[in-house]
Amino acid sequence: MNISNSAGIDRRRFFTTCAVCAGALTAATRGCASLVARPVTAVNGVVRLSFANHPELRLPQGIVKILPSGERDPLFVLALGDDRFAVLSPVCTHRGCTVEAQGEHLVCPCHGSTYDRSGAVLRGPAERPLRRYATRPSGEFLEIDLRSPA
Repeated sequence: MNISNSAGIDRRRFFTTCAVCAGALTAATRGCASLVARPVTAVNGVVRLSFANHPELRLPQGIVKILPSGERDPLFVLALGDDRFAVLSPVCTHRGCTVEAQGEHLVCPCHGSTYDRSGAVLRGPAERPLRRYATRPSGEFLEIDLRSPA
């Protein structure tokens, strides 16, 4: 089977181009894989995340996206440094779109509201911070209380 066309691309060039594109796509999406919502179990409204199972929380600017059992929406768990963490709802307080993690900020793709890693509004149109949940580091675990916003 001959895979050449009128544009003059031969089989070898075609497959080389495909391999380069596949590599670029893999590299571009590698960072997104860490933001796939990981299912976690909530017991009596509390989630216990093991730092051993979520090592990105020990990194500067680390972030994990979790989906607690019984919850409809995922949550962002963000390392703030000095053993401090923020657990935030990704639901924009402007019109309910889902914010996306972009470097040091959380940005709403619908209207551009921008939040810092603690959920505070940096740029509107949102006027209220993202919903934040109480956290408590406890040894090798981070406890998240889903019953009480911080």
